Amino acid sequence: MSVGVHESRKQVLIIKTGYSETLDQYTTGAVSLGDVLRTTVILHLFPPETHAVTWLTDKKSLALLNGNPYIDRILTVNPFTPYQLMAEWFDIVVNFEKEPGICVVADKIPAWRRYGFRFDPQTRSAQAYDHADEAIIMGKNPDFKRQQAKSWSAMLYEMLGEVYDGQNYILGYQPKSQEINDVGLNHLVGVRYPLKRWPESNWHALHDTLKSEGRSVSWQQGESNIETYIEWINTCSVLVTNDSLGLHLALALGKKVVSLFGPTLASEVSASPQLVKLVPEAGCECDFSAAVCKRSQCCIDTIPQASVLAHINAFLDA
Repeated sequence: MSVGVHESRKQVLIIKTGYSETLDQYTTGAVSLGDVLRTTVILHLFPPETHAVTWLTDKKSLALLNGNPYIDRILTVNPFTPYQLMAEWFDIVVNFEKEPGICVVADKIPAWRRYGFRFDPQTRSAQAYDHADEAIIMGKNPDFKRQQAKSWSAMLYEMLGEVYDGQNYILGYQPKSQEINDVGLNHLVGVRYPLKRWPESNWHALHDTLKSEGRSVSWQQGESNIETYIEWINTCSVLVTNDSLGLHLALALGKKVVSLFGPTLASEVSASPQLVKLVPEAGCECDFSAAVCKRSQCCIDTIPQASVLAHINAFLDA
C-alpha cells in the first residue's frame, strides 16, 4: 500500500541502510545486514494500525525487510531518493545512520519530530538529537560502551525516548523450509573481523562429537545468498554461532541459539530464554576490528567445547 499524506495514520520514516554502525565508530563501506535486522526491533513502537512506516535502506537489505507487516513502503538508496523524500512530509523521522551526507538529507526532510542523528555544520559530523547523546559517546569510546553493558535493542529504544521490554526483531522474509537438523554450525565470520571466530579445530571437534552422539548436524549454507541463508537457519533446531548476522536471524526465527563471544560484547544482545551467551572466563578487552590478537591465545579460543556441547544438549533434551 502506498503512503499518502492524507492518511489518518502517523507517517514515519526510518533511515537505516547499514552503511554505518549505529553504536560503533566503524564505517566499512559495506552494508551491515545485522545492523538493519537489529533495527527492526523498533517497529513494535509503530504498529500498522496507527502508523504508516517508510524504510530507507540499501537494496542488499531488501530480503530482510520485504514482506514485513510493519512496513508500508521500502525505498532503496539511489541518486534521486533524497529529492523525493525532501518533497514529502512525515510526522516522525528516525535516522540511525551517522554518515554525514545521510544526516544532511535527513535534516532537510519535512517532519514534526526527529530522532537519532543529525548533521552539525560546525563540526561537519553526526551529532545527536534528544535521547541519542549516549549513542554518540558509545561510538567514540569503547570503554564507556563496555561499562554501560546495554543491549543494542535497549539503546535503540532509549534513542526514541522509550523503554525496551524484550521485543524481538521482525524479519520480513518468511522461510518455507522445515526443521530437519538438530544442530546448525554457523561457523563463518566476515573477513574484516576474524577475531570474532571460534577456532576451526573447535568447530570440527564439536561436529565430530555431536555426530558420535547421534545428532544430525549441518554446516553453514547460503553465505552468498541471504534468502538461502535464512532457509538453512530455519532447518536447524539449535544454532551454534559466532557473533554474526546468523545469530540475529536465528533469534528472529525463534530458534534456540548457543552464541560464542570473544572481543565483541555479549551484553549488546538482549537476553532471551532461547539464547545462551558464552564468553571467555578471563574476559576480553580487545578491539574486535583488529586483524591480529595481541595475546598469545585469542580470548574466544578459550571457550571450551564441553561447555558449548552441554548447552546444545540441554536445548535438545528439554
